[in-house]
Amino acid sequence: MRILIADDHAVVRQGLKQILAEAFKRASFGEAENSQQALERVRKEHWDIVILDLTMPGQSGLEVLKDIKQSHPSLPVLMLSMHPEDQFAVRMLKTGAAGYLTKDSSPTELVKAVGEVIAGRRYLNPEVIEGIVNDLDSDQPDRGPRPHESLSDREYQVMRMIASGLTVSQIAQKLSLNVKTISTFRARVLKKMEMKTTAELMHYAIQRGLVD
Repeated sequence: MRILIADDHAVVRQGLKQILAEAFKRASFGEAENSQQALERVRKEHWDIVILDLTMPGQSGLEVLKDIKQSHPSLPVLMLSMHPEDQFAVRMLKTGAAGYLTKDSSPTELVKAVGEVIAGRRYLNPEVIEGIVNDLDSDQPDRGPRPHESLSDREYQVMRMIASGLTVSQIAQKLSLNVKTISTFRARVLKKMEMKTTAELMHYAIQRGLVD
């Protein structure tokens, strides 16, 4: 089994590798510390599974996932995130992820998730499943969607970055887009979410665990 671990923290990569090496004795590993490295290694080498961090330098994990599924549709990708928010999981699965796991999961759960994904099944954290089920249970006609659910993937990414306290210029630099484009996304996000200020957006996102 060949496992590619893509995360910008060396300690996290080493920890994941150590846990999985004990469980899968014949596994070999590769590492990527940013989005560009991850895509390059997927393009040039054969892997049986990619473990991909949602938040990395360069392209977001969601964008990397889209690129991987476009070029290697049968390659299973297990997404890692700091967030148990079910909205992340739903977006990842719709984009083609084979699984979604939070970073506070136990080593046993990580091993189980990798095993399930390698076997061709999907895997979600139990608490994420519970969140999705609760949402479905409370999805009454008068409830309507939550504001952030109406955002496109790019708008959702920009919303999270704004809510994390980044300026328009900083976001533009991180996403390799111009300031005017990010300002347009910001305006769209505020309009769709029916908000007027960045402070209001930040409060909403922090309250719902949508930011790092």
